[in-house]
Amino acid sequence: MAECKECYSAHSRITPLLEPRNCLENHTQYICGTCGRCICIDRDEKRGVQRWNFPFKTLETAKLYLRTADASMKKPCGIYEITDKNGRRSYKIFSDCEALTAYLAKNRDKRCETKAPLYQRETYEEMPDTQIRRLTQQEVEQYLLEQQKNNGY
Repeated sequence: MAECKECYSAHSRITPLLEPRNCLENHTQYICGTCGRCICIDRDEKRGVQRWNFPFKTLETAKLYLRTADASMKKPCGIYEITDKNGRRSYKIFSDCEALTAYLAKNRDKRCETKAPLYQRETYEEMPDTQIRRLTQQEVEQYLLEQQKNNGY
């Protein structure tokens, strides 16, 4: 299956990954105008940041949220590999190298060996049919049905 030109995933129903019903019912979604995939773009109340600011366990998972960062920042953001003092790897999205540098300055126990994104689109493009909004209950039910039918893909 080909990667969506807008949201960078080959699976149009793979997200939300955690508690899909809760996320779809209670969070603002980036709705891909090309494939219809919903991606949480809401702010986390406790941390005060958007979902894409969280560390991700894998590059593949971070890539699922990259489009929301690109859309929020109106430019191509990058996914960087971060290593902590114990050698544990995580993947974080930053708007640019300056944001990465600021993060590393505040988190001295973390480092980024390459200081270059592992994945980043060359350009950012606005898409005409994209929507950022909360879903209706009917849309939530339909999306969850399609997600279940396709095993998340």
